[in-house]
Amino acid sequence: MARASEPIHAALMRRVPPHMTANARALRNGQTEAERLIWQRLSRYRPRFTRQLVVGTYIVDIACRSAKLTIELDGSQHLDAETYDARRTAFLADTGWTVLRFWNGDVFSNPDGVVEAILTKTAECLGGTHPQPLPFREGRRRGSSG
Repeated sequence: MARASEPIHAALMRRVPPHMTANARALRNGQTEAERLIWQRLSRYRPRFTRQLVVGTYIVDIACRSAKLTIELDGSQHLDAETYDARRTAFLADTGWTVLRFWNGDVFSNPDGVVEAILTKTAECLGGTHPQPLPFREGRRRGSSG
């Protein structure tokens, strides 16, 4: 019988297959310009967003785990991938994720508008809570005497 201090075989502890982790890492390191534009804006918001998250057999571009929201930024390669994208979206929806898709052209022409749409949907997925609430005591009057 193995003692508790002995390491358990690494393969038994893994939740994500090693090749998927490697693929996600490579995608993070080689992000597209559209992903970079959106990530620069989203990374400062709470709840946290993450890039290249493995969900089942798919890697989503950007996700908010707490809201179970995925953001897909689609370039011209997706014009011929409607069946694949529909299957992917159906799988994500079946596992409880909400999927938002934006064309890269929309990202380049209006990155702030795309981020606003993402934050609005994040708030909806969280039950109406704004993704970045006001700091404590913000908006209170100072020194008001009744």
